Amino acid sequence: MTKQLIVRGAPQEYELKKEAWKSLESHLNRRNIKKVLILHGEKSWAAVKTYFPELSITKAFHYYGGQCTDSAAEKFASLCMEEQFDGIIAVGGGKVADLGKFVAYKVHLPILILPTLAATCAAYTPLSVIYDEADVMLRYDIFPKASDLVLIDPAIILQSPRELMIAGIGDTLAKWYESHAIISQLEVKPVEVQVAEFAAKKCREILLEKSTEALVAMDTQEMNQAFIDVVETNILLAGMVGGFGDEYGRTAGAHSIHDALTVLPDSHQQLHGNKVAYGILVQLMIEDELTEIKNLLPFYHQLKLPTNLVDLGMHLTEEDYQAVAERACAPGEMIHLMKETITPDLVIQKMKALEEFTR
Repeated sequence: MTKQLIVRGAPQEYELKKEAWKSLESHLNRRNIKKVLILHGEKSWAAVKTYFPELSITKAFHYYGGQCTDSAAEKFASLCMEEQFDGIIAVGGGKVADLGKFVAYKVHLPILILPTLAATCAAYTPLSVIYDEADVMLRYDIFPKASDLVLIDPAIILQSPRELMIAGIGDTLAKWYESHAIISQLEVKPVEVQVAEFAAKKCREILLEKSTEALVAMDTQEMNQAFIDVVETNILLAGMVGGFGDEYGRTAGAHSIHDALTVLPDSHQQLHGNKVAYGILVQLMIEDELTEIKNLLPFYHQLKLPTNLVDLGMHLTEEDYQAVAERACAPGEMIHLMKETITPDLVIQKMKALEEFTR
């Protein structure tokens, strides 16, 4: 018997189209939003602010601060109450989206998200990953309400940094491997879990088939269908896996390895998706799926995704291995949703075995 599942399938509205941002004002008017807080990134905002439409309503632009933390959420929640905003817009990547959702939850306001990257499914999902001030991942909070709108202009994402798109592909590829590790244990699959499994399988299929062509679109700055498909895979399909599967579709070994690596300051220079992509291979090592690792390696090499710690630019001492393995296996970590009993010793053994296997 499966545990109680809560379906959080999608934002209230999702739209991907050419010049989508131009319709932002009409979306605000339909929601009777008259005064908005606009949270944005730094580099991403510099790149996209010319595309941001002139809004005739009252608005305040704020740099979000670089991280989704409890203190940042408190700060902007207080600002929302002081200024009596009646809506929040988040423009940028995953961390801006996460902070926007977290603030919106605290002050019960609608949240509209305009992604500038396709590096995570953060724009789509009703949850936020919370970090501390030292960039160590603390937890993720799931909210009882979906985002009000996700508005995507693929031409804006086409101009985003290539390495962030690749990191998004690494992050999204994990959807299949992590959900499969959990769902494969079920004797009976509820319909919503079947939807999550279908979406996860499509993630793997589309990414392995179309990522190379999508990256050509970024290199030539010429839109193609493969690019649009990969953007929607990284945002929409990836979000559906956890949205329909709940904890059967969220994370398992790969993200536990990612979260554990954040205890090492050296890991903070690496993109989230790159660490997750490495985590996929560690998870497959734990599962003794060496054939699947061999099948994935050409794809990893083609996209320059990291296959080992050396590729991540990390050289771990025995103490580092121990710290990572203990964090990965902490009580409540998602790695324990996998079949075997996972211990720190096993994680260290498999991380070292991956180094040998991929050299």
